[in-house]
Amino acid sequence: MIEQTTVALLSGGIDSATAAGIAIEAGQKVIGLSFDYGQRHLRELRAADALANDLNLEDHITIKIDLSSWGGSSLTDKSQQIPTKGIQKNIIPNTYVPGRNTIFVAIGLSLAEARGANRIALGINAMDYSGYPDCRPDYLNAYQELANLSSKVGREGKGITLWAPLLDWKKTKIFQEALRLKIPIEKTWSCYKGDIKPCGHCDSCRIRDQALQEIGRKDLCSQNI
Repeated sequence: MIEQTTVALLSGGIDSATAAGIAIEAGQKVIGLSFDYGQRHLRELRAADALANDLNLEDHITIKIDLSSWGGSSLTDKSQQIPTKGIQKNIIPNTYVPGRNTIFVAIGLSLAEARGANRIALGINAMDYSGYPDCRPDYLNAYQELANLSSKVGREGKGITLWAPLLDWKKTKIFQEALRLKIPIEKTWSCYKGDIKPCGHCDSCRIRDQALQEIGRKDLCSQNI
């Protein structure tokens, strides 16, 4: 059997860690790829390092791309307020970072082709962040077509698969899967603010904590990290 490799875009959060864990369980070698893009919550990169170590990844690479140079998001521009009122239907929140996933996947494709990987694991989820244009099924499908057209391996019929196993999962299911896979949830980072401790109030903290409470794991909520 030919050994297969996955490049996992590893943010340090629960979604990307779970996607990487699923790939490992399936017998794939996993290379972690993280990004220092000028995000105010740089603390997530420490989480990514810890997760890469605990998951015993084949390699872990961090790329620096300063998207804060032009801002456009409350995650890269500290003059904007992080939203704390919860996700609002049909409104794309200001935590959306223009072009972020498009850039990350492009770099992931380059790394995957160079390393002979057959797929890229994405932790994107359309259930909690349906307002994000780059976390939707139509985006993923369109990007898959581009990935096949833009690479040597794609033109040769051996294209790299953009794999998003959590795309339509509820957050509770993601945490349940993470627990089953024995992913160290306490080492993951969800908070959008750049503090030492999770704020417990931003949209990401609220979604995380609500899901953990629903599955009876309040001990893993933001105030307990």
